[in-house]
Amino acid sequence: MAKLEPLKSGYYVWQYVPSMVAADKGTIYTAVCYWRLEIIGYATRIDSHNNTGKLMPYCIQAVFILLGPALFAASVYMVLARIIRSVHGETKSVLPLNWVTKTFVLSDVVTFVVQAGGSGMMVNSSLTNIGQGVVIAGLCLQVLSFCLFIITAYVFQTRMRRNPTAESLDIGIPWKQHLYSLYAISGLVLIRSVFRVVEYALGNEGYLLSNEWTLYVFDSVPMFAAMVIFGVWYPSDLKPFLGDRASQTSQTIESKA
Repeated sequence: MAKLEPLKSGYYVWQYVPSMVAADKGTIYTAVCYWRLEIIGYATRIDSHNNTGKLMPYCIQAVFILLGPALFAASVYMVLARIIRSVHGETKSVLPLNWVTKTFVLSDVVTFVVQAGGSGMMVNSSLTNIGQGVVIAGLCLQVLSFCLFIITAYVFQTRMRRNPTAESLDIGIPWKQHLYSLYAISGLVLIRSVFRVVEYALGNEGYLLSNEWTLYVFDSVPMFAAMVIFGVWYPSDLKPFLGDRASQTSQTIESKA
């Protein structure tokens, strides 16, 4: 029977024996959705069930589960630009359209690097506190980025409602549906990120890191729901470039004529 064990130094990195059942389910749902980082993270938690006295399995699962959502966020950021293009709402965007994706994806890359750096520092026991602070900073930046992203999307929607484009009135372009799905996904990621901020702020002896159920309720469940929403309402029916290409082709033909 698995039991909670300390490292050779006597330090307990785990505050509980990780559940194999919960980690199994986490592995299955992430495998279905191709979240490679989180697949590794949850799969390693399964291995950690019988290896709570080893540091490497703990570090792998902690880092990969922590960083997985950052890559997912990049995909979400790209969708807003796609929505704006689909209704030719470039003039309604807060940022120049070419900078909408670049700005938020760049912030996502920064948060990813900061969190990864902090996680690496936490592997060294002498740098654990500094590493936690760095991870918290990265998570706070991620929360700020998503808040600004939601504001950017909302301002665009408000401007479109006041002065809609002809394309936005086309019932064949479900841009509002995809915008609402972005709001829902962003809200779920925010819940997860705020949870992580509080978790690391409370420290290794805090309630959140000492009780496994909090990880699955406030991290796994929100991210699973976000994946489902993104998968069901993936904006494949938005064709942002077809109209532009058709227009360019038409203009080219006319100029040649």
